[in-house]
Amino acid sequence: MSAPSVFASLALSAALGLTLAPVVSAPVRAEVSAGQAAAPVDAAQIAALSDMMMIGDIMAVMREEGLEYGQTLSSEMFPDKGGAQWQAVVELIYDAETMRSRFEAALAQALAGAGPELAAVEAFFGSAQGQTILRLEIEARRALLDSDVEDAAKLAWEDLSAEGGARADKLNRFAEVNDLIESNVMGAMNANLAFYRGMSETGAFPREMTEDQMLSDVWGQEPDVRAETTEWLFPFLSLAYQPLSDDDLDAYIAFSETAAGQKLNAALFSAYDALFIRISFDLGRAAANQMMGEDI
Repeated sequence: MSAPSVFASLALSAALGLTLAPVVSAPVRAEVSAGQAAAPVDAAQIAALSDMMMIGDIMAVMREEGLEYGQTLSSEMFPDKGGAQWQAVVELIYDAETMRSRFEAALAQALAGAGPELAAVEAFFGSAQGQTILRLEIEARRALLDSDVEDAAKLAWEDLSAEGGARADKLNRFAEVNDLIESNVMGAMNANLAFYRGMSETGAFPREMTEDQMLSDVWGQEPDVRAETTEWLFPFLSLAYQPLSDDDLDAYIAFSETAAGQKLNAALFSAYDALFIRISFDLGRAAANQMMGEDI
């Protein structure tokens, strides 16, 4: 039995404010001298950063995506066993406040030792330009919940990419600087592995599935995940940044290349990875119980 890819709902967080997809393959570790602990970022700083980065709005969109994905899971894995019970479980797993709390806890760990960079982060994203960028990213992600909008965005990117030119080059550069393809691919595969582990723990597989077997199956999904990542990411970037001037987009790329931009990007991916692994594991366990007709 193969678990369905959880990519569509769980990855591609990374593009929002250097965020939206979840995720990097290993946790960020601050570089400190031997015997020294990285200075923690206090809760008030994290809460302020979260508010400035509009994380609450991002979590609201992720909840919409998750509820939609829950219905897809039901139709693919147990079409006759869904219903109100399954819907209630999915709503609990994608509780926006719980997701935000877990994300902020993981972000605090990932940003340990990053005090000096936070001032530069706040200067960029706290500015009118930064806030505009964040709003455009969130609006684009919400818009892409509509399949017609998604199809139109894909066609628009295909045209833009075929024509070439400065805007297409800038979007490719933005994706490269922020490592959006590789990080999202690894995040999606981490999420898929967590889904398997959740199912395996609940005994859903006909015979015991070893860790090596799960890893092998997940790695077998890599080409499809990579294709899906690319297919979604560039239409999203094109749609989100269409209203931006070239100067604004250049400023965003320039910030992304700084030490502060790179630190924030890595920390956000790490925090989303932690969040999505937990979500995927819970989904796998809940799906297995639903398939077997047990109380969740």
